[in-house]
Order: sequence, then C-alpha cells, then structure tokens
Amino acid sequence: MRGSGILMHITSLPGPYGVGTMGKQAYRFADFLHKAGQKYWQVLPLTPTGYGDSPYQSCSAFAGNPYLIDLDLLMEQGLLEQGEIDACNWGDDAEKVDFGLLYVNRLDLLRKAYARFRDEDALTEFCAKNESWLAEFAHYMALKDQFGGKPWYEWPEKLKCRDGYAVNESFRELNKEIKFYLFVQYLFFTQWEQLREYCHNLGISIIGDVPIYVPYDSVEVWSEPRYFCLDETLTPTAVAGCPPDYFSEDGQLWGNPLYRWETHKKDGYRWWLRRLKQAAKLYDVIRIDHFRGFAGYYAIPYGAENAREGQWLKGPGIDFLQAVKAALPDTALIAEDLGFLTPDVHKLRDEANLPGMKVLEFAFDGDGNNAYLPHNHIKNSVCYTGTHDNMPLAQWFAEAGTETTSRAIDYMGQPKDPVWGMIVLSMASVADLAVVQMQDYLGLGEEARMNFPGTFGNNWTWRAKDGFITEPLAEKIKKLTRICGR
Repeated sequence: MRGSGILMHITSLPGPYGVGTMGKQAYRFADFLHKAGQKYWQVLPLTPTGYGDSPYQSCSAFAGNPYLIDLDLLMEQGLLEQGEIDACNWGDDAEKVDFGLLYVNRLDLLRKAYARFRDEDALTEFCAKNESWLAEFAHYMALKDQFGGKPWYEWPEKLKCRDGYAVNESFRELNKEIKFYLFVQYLFFTQWEQLREYCHNLGISIIGDVPIYVPYDSVEVWSEPRYFCLDETLTPTAVAGCPPDYFSEDGQLWGNPLYRWETHKKDGYRWWLRRLKQAAKLYDVIRIDHFRGFAGYYAIPYGAENAREGQWLKGPGIDFLQAVKAALPDTALIAEDLGFLTPDVHKLRDEANLPGMKVLEFAFDGDGNNAYLPHNHIKNSVCYTGTHDNMPLAQWFAEAGTETTSRAIDYMGQPKDPVWGMIVLSMASVADLAVVQMQDYLGLGEEARMNFPGTFGNNWTWRAKDGFITEPLAEKIKKLTRICGR
C-alpha cells in the first residue's frame, strides 16, 4: 500500500529546555502529520546518545534516551517545579542542541523528580517487564558514575572482567543509584508509549533506526563479551567502519567492535532477536542501519588511524534474516542498502524480500541507468529526498555542482522551485513509501543539516523554530499526497 511520511528526529523539535522532547511539541507534530495526510513519522535511534552526541553510538541497545523525557509532563505529575527547571542553563541558541549543557543539567533534574516519586508499584511492574536488560543497564550506569564516567574497560579488573562476587557486591552497594536509573527508564518508556499510542490513534506509524553496531563502551559489550571480537584482555581485535567513499576519502572509522557471528549463530541469534524485539516495542517499522554489513562487513585493524586499511569479511547472510523474520513476523523492516554495494548485498535484500532505499540526491550522477532515478524505482522500496546523513535539498542544489543539479532540474522539467520539484519526484515515485526530511519541506539549507558522516562536532544539533508547522504547509503537503495516491 502506498504511503508517505516525514523524517524528523525528536531532538529537533522546538521547546524551551534545550532539546526536543516527548511533550506537547511532539503531540503537535503528530497532529501536523495527520493534517498533512502522512502515515509515517520516521525518527533516529531513541537510545541514549554517545560519542560525538550520536544516537548511533549508544551505551545501550535497549535503553531510552533520558534527554527526550519531557519536563513539563513531570511538572504536571508534581515531580518537578518550574523554578527548578528555569534555574538551569539551557543555552542561548534555540535552534541548536547544546549536548554539554544537557549532560550537566538533565540528570540533576531527574534526580529531583526521583526524590518525589512514590508509585513504587508501577516501577516494580515496569522492571519486571524489562528484566532481561534493565537491571544490567542500571548497574552499568551506576558504575559509570562511580568511576567518573570512565569506560568499563578502565574499571577495576574484577569489575571489568565481571568477577561474580565483585559484581554482586557492587550491585548491593550501588542499590540506590541503580534504582534511580531504573526510574529514568520508567519515565522514558511511559512517555514514549503514551506518544506512540497517540500517533496510532491518528493512523500514524513510527519508523525507527536500529544501528548495526554497538560501541565498545556499552553495557552489551561489558555484559556479554562473548558475542564480540575481543581478545583475552577484552580488547577489540578489529573494529567497524567503511572504506573510502563519496563521504570521506579516508573512509569512516567507527571504532565499534565487530560481532562473532559464529557465536551468534550457534546461539540462535538470541542476542540480536532480543535487541530487535525491544526495538519493536518502540517502532512499527524498523530500518536496519548499514544493511550491507549482513552480507559482508568491513574489518579495520584495532588502533588504525583511519579506515583505509581494512578487509571485507562475510556476514551472517540469509540465515540471520530468516531468524529475524520468524521472530518478528508482524514487524515491517527496511534495509538501509546504501554505501559500497556489491551484488551479494542486493541478492540478500531481495532474497529476504526487504524494501531498499532510493535516495534522490544520489540519482543525478551518471546516465539514465542510475538506480536512484525515479524511472528505475521499484514498488518494494522507500524513496527518500535525502537522509539524516545527506545535505538538505536547498544546500544540495547550492553545492552539489552545476552539472549534477542541472541534470536534476532538467529531469524535473525546469521547476520554479527545485526543492519542491524533488519532493514531488519522491512522492510520485512508484516506491511503496516516500519519506521527506522536514528540513526539505521547510526549504532549509546547510544550517539544518543533521549529520556529516565521518566528522565530529556540531552534528545532530539542528532544531526547528517554534511555529515551524503551519496550516498552509499541512494543506500543501496533503494536496500533493492525495495527487500522488499516498
């Protein structure tokens, strides 16, 4: 069935407290999607942000991001006071997230809320429902606090190596702090479930990302190291990344430890299935990031300065994807089949019958055989104007080069507004699903780019201005949606 949606991460919503949250602006955006005739809201990973403030480098594959917890909702519950919130410095730029200030202020406020929290029965019930990951995560976070934020591989040896007695003693000693982190997750999932239900009542489904890798300093690597390529000292033997490509001449050195796929297979992919089942509690459609890694992945020697020296190794292939589909028969999947693609990637995607991605910003280099050109699209795919890793269209038309942009403008028939022309191309595509970045609907440029792959600093910070959603814009999008049968 044809449909369309908008890519807008929650952190990019406006609001007074430094970052977009699951509060009234999120509900307003859901209302806007409904008025605009959209069926999908696509977000980035909702797990805690990590290195470089990236939602793709989270310390947990299961936990929720505490920055997204709405403070006004906590005030309504009597857990916070306005004066406590206003006493915090949330930054001077309402259109940029200051993650440093959030790191300093957000948890302190949540501690105040925890001191007033009295619904122990609700918290106990939540913990019981999430026992497979929650206590381990809370313990990990409490230990991080105890050791000044150091990564687990720099903790005392017995805790680093998970000596049973040391871990149990630590759990007992840090019980109060562990309960705080249980509470934080309770807040996140309570607010998210309410927002998601609101979206569902409007006929809107959530598309969310699951990064293929987890960071070295994550609760998953610390608690279950056997699933990762580590040596006897728990040091990675090789790490993940991408070879030199369109985005970077040195490639991308992500630094995540690689999986021991043979161990995962012997275990029936238990770890991965738990992870994806958790994601299915957050999202209705799961976009599997870096899908090509399941066909073949790039292994870079640990300690390398860049990603130039690496080798391709065989991934788990169709056996893994069949296990996923059997475990999650009612959850739709999207294959993020971008980057350095080889025939085995396309074969795996098609064998699993997963929709791939068609990004229009990639369509106008080369001739009419370019697979991203709309006349080459197929139904079982998702057409994007661009993703969070791409320039907003206004910037693309300014910087992509005259030859490329002229080819795009000619292809569209010389539209008065090239940005809107590309949006029309996306919506008119034969692809079952079309997704447009909110930045493109707003006509924003470089200032609104979400991420520049391979770089650090100033990524993930864009926020929309208050009042960015309007009735005329909703009507304009709805009209196009109707015309294109979405």
